[in-house]
Amino acid sequence: MSKESLANLLTEERRFAPPAEVAADANITAAAYEVAAEDRLGFWAEQARRLSWEQEPTETLDWSNPPFAKWFADGRLNVAYNCVDRHVEAGHGDRVALYFEGEPGDSRVLTYADLQREVSKAANALTELGVAAGDRVAIYLPMIPEAVIAMLACARIGAPHSLVFGGFSADALATRIEDADARLVITADGGFRRGQPSALKPAVDEALTRPGAARVRSVLVVRRTGQETPWTEGRDVWWHELVDRQSEEHTPQAFEAEHPLFILYTSGTTGKPKGILHTSGGYLTQTSFTHHAVFDLKPETDVYWCTADVGWVTGHSYIVYGPLSNGATQVLYEGTPNTPHNGRWWEIVQKYHVTILYTAPTAIRTCMKWGDDVPAGFDLSSLRILGSVGEPINPEAWVWYRKHIGGDRTPVVDTWWQTETGAVMISPLPGVTVAKPGSAQVPLPGISATVVDDEGRPVANGSGGYLTLTEPWPSMLRTIWGDDQRFVDTYWSRFPGQYFAGDGAKKDDDGDIWLLGRVDDVMLVSGHNISTTEVESALVSHPKVAEAAVVGATDPQTTQAICAFVMLRGTAAEDEGLADELRAHVAKELGPIAKPKRILAVDELPKTRSGKIMRRLLRDVAENRELGDVTTLTDTTVMELIQRKMPSAPSED
Repeated sequence: MSKESLANLLTEERRFAPPAEVAADANITAAAYEVAAEDRLGFWAEQARRLSWEQEPTETLDWSNPPFAKWFADGRLNVAYNCVDRHVEAGHGDRVALYFEGEPGDSRVLTYADLQREVSKAANALTELGVAAGDRVAIYLPMIPEAVIAMLACARIGAPHSLVFGGFSADALATRIEDADARLVITADGGFRRGQPSALKPAVDEALTRPGAARVRSVLVVRRTGQETPWTEGRDVWWHELVDRQSEEHTPQAFEAEHPLFILYTSGTTGKPKGILHTSGGYLTQTSFTHHAVFDLKPETDVYWCTADVGWVTGHSYIVYGPLSNGATQVLYEGTPNTPHNGRWWEIVQKYHVTILYTAPTAIRTCMKWGDDVPAGFDLSSLRILGSVGEPINPEAWVWYRKHIGGDRTPVVDTWWQTETGAVMISPLPGVTVAKPGSAQVPLPGISATVVDDEGRPVANGSGGYLTLTEPWPSMLRTIWGDDQRFVDTYWSRFPGQYFAGDGAKKDDDGDIWLLGRVDDVMLVSGHNISTTEVESALVSHPKVAEAAVVGATDPQTTQAICAFVMLRGTAAEDEGLADELRAHVAKELGPIAKPKRILAVDELPKTRSGKIMRRLLRDVAENRELGDVTTLTDTTVMELIQRKMPSAPSED
């Protein structure tokens, strides 16, 4: 980015007050902000008391060697005990922990007592395989209960886990196994995806042929699909043969609060994947508190559903550790939102009477594309809180979500956080905040965040810049696994004393924060830094557009030209005047400077299996370059279709 601050173009005037019934019974009130502001460390020490400690911490934060933090360092606890056993001991063993819904329509129900038995058996099985505290375990599983059980079993015996998303290739898996020096891989024969069994075990076998993965001693395999599975005698073990014969008794061991809990790899923009290290006490404190506060969870009555995959940090923090530490009842769904039909998610909400739904903007926009009549065919009246995660949400998608999924009555909590932060950092509170569509709004109590200029100084209200965190927080990453210097260089060098992970943001006139996407996605147009997020939001606010992806392409006149790829809503048709109509609409919403030079209507956008739009591939198309790596896409044929439609030269305005 140049010295020019991010242009602040989008104005949103709609406001939504908290429903009276939510405000009257909210877990967190406005007073929490004052309490945390008066004594930030005292506030977090109080939140740590939400957990059960074998040895209560007396020290809250050690920041003597920044940026290497220690939280609650003299405390000892067991994470799995906090997520399972203590609820059984409190008399809640009969409460449902997981409603599992398989893509083919099969289902399982696990109570907290069931979960305690299964996690204890799995912990005994890992011990039999020679896994000890400190050993790393790679987990490469579909969205099935065994994924949750495996994570908790690792936490129970103090073995840090490294989950690898089931959509990743053998190469990606091998890289992560090698970097973490894993000794065990837990996988499955396969999972169900879009109506078909999708094999996983062959990728493990291929990954383990690489020299760097040679230290893996055992592969523990869950039978899910029943498909034919290659087998290596002496190394491969069936989960049902090993785990099912174990004792149901297992005594969890307490570990120091700074004991590693998991490594989760994030690709970043350059270089090899970064192994983000999270530890135990601080991470669990913040995930537990934020799940309680942001989603207003009432464990006795709520049914919670986060649609993420456990392979991503959202699944770690808001399927496994946060919800289970709070005794939540939740849905775990294996498949895609449109298998076998476009209403599958809403069918599940109706079946289990889901009250809290947490999903991604890309999924919301896809549902918009399919049409309002799809969710209208189901009873969604049980929903009381909606959440958004993963990227900035367009105001129009926010309003659609509230109206068509939430019945025009539910709060929508738009959460900002990252793999690195471990837990939600910026979000409205459903019983407190007057919500603004598209804005994450304010840091949560106990969190210090701001927007700064190129010199690291806070910008004025109404201006844009870089989002930074100015004080350490309990669930922060401790380092990059095996590379402390890369940790310092990546996150702490751009603005000394402040954490910066690459997101642009702006403050509105009230000082509320609006995320503007990755700084890498900012376009320089005639001297103005323009966020792709704002242009995409303007396009999605047009009634014909369901989703948009915007990139900057090199332009001799304006430095970069704005190129937009749009997916139309189900009822809209592409016609000759569409591009001009959309250009005029963006000019009206944001001003002439933000008008796209090229607009292309496409059937699909290139997305990873997690739903992220691959803008770098669209940039390759816009600049007529050879495509980069497409292996992480859900459907690699999408790019061929887009390339065919793309004119060879920009159209003139």
